[in-house]
Amino acid sequence: MNFDQAFERLIGHEGGYVNDPRDPGGETKFGISKRSYPAEDIKGLTLERAKEIYRRDFWGVAGCDAVPDAMKFDLFDMAVNSGPVTAIKTLQRSAGVTPDGLLGPITLQALNSTPAPRLVARFNGHRLDFMTDLKTWPVFGKGWAKRVAGNLKEA
Repeated sequence: MNFDQAFERLIGHEGGYVNDPRDPGGETKFGISKRSYPAEDIKGLTLERAKEIYRRDFWGVAGCDAVPDAMKFDLFDMAVNSGPVTAIKTLQRSAGVTPDGLLGPITLQALNSTPAPRLVARFNGHRLDFMTDLKTWPVFGKGWAKRVAGNLKEA
């Protein structure tokens, strides 16, 4: 999977403009929030601009090009929802290495030594554990769980 393919799949989860007062991210479009990007015109955000942000701040920072193909989308998707460092730490836990948030040679070796189905299952299990501990789980948890379930169905 490459970035363009991952982005197309991700946008299927993210949707258009919303301004839900229960969402700590505030005003959001294509999954890009005003809280994270205060200088962006969220309402006027184009899909092309969102794609630039996703490539630069999530795909690239999380190191999605370096991980096994089976993990590229799940890592990217969690980086978008929870931040690249949290996503990398979750990936490291899944591979059985000490989570430091850095995608280095020890992590990459562990990832490449773990069977893909096991890695995907562990990653999504750790991701669900992480999400259920968030204070916004009661409001958004059902949608998040459905998102992870959808990702697993595509694996």
